[in-house]
Amino acid sequence: MSTELNELLDDLKRRMEGALESLRRDLSGLRSGRASPNLLEPVRVEAYGSVVPLSQVGSVAVPEARMLTVSVWDASVVSSVEKAIRESGLGLNPATEGQTIRVPIPQLTEERRNEMAKAAARYAEGGRVAVRGVRRDGMDKTKALEKSSDISQDDMKVWTAAIQKLTDDYIGRVDTMLADKERDIKQV
Repeated sequence: MSTELNELLDDLKRRMEGALESLRRDLSGLRSGRASPNLLEPVRVEAYGSVVPLSQVGSVAVPEARMLTVSVWDASVVSSVEKAIRESGLGLNPATEGQTIRVPIPQLTEERRNEMAKAAARYAEGGRVAVRGVRRDGMDKTKALEKSSDISQDDMKVWTAAIQKLTDDYIGRVDTMLADKERDIKQV
């Protein structure tokens, strides 16, 4: 394989990894009935005149399987943190004790599990679309190089096959991540 192809594949791989990382973050926000610090990752808190991630105003711990605690560093933002958790759309009901906020994780109903599985599938489809978008960019670059006679038609076939193989690998990884998350969500 030529150096140009390797450089193109490295660039596409880096961008596809970005799509997977984004999917990983989205899926970590879906709760599976067990406490996980990642559950509060998407929560944004209004503090110090702006909206900041929860991780910038406190630390999250898992003292027991169905409980999270948030230790807020500044007493002046405790109520903002509690409000942000309550209004996050995660279905959580925090309780404040001084500068510590206790967040019990309620048992998931079957209906809620199905909703979360559908949301996971939507996130995964977004990941697949992002990976395919990166593939399209790679294919467009390859076609442009072939059109300008920088690569031959035979090279074009090799390049497109390599790009497609890379894409199939990343789509497979998206599907695996989805299957793992669905198994996690459906587990009672």
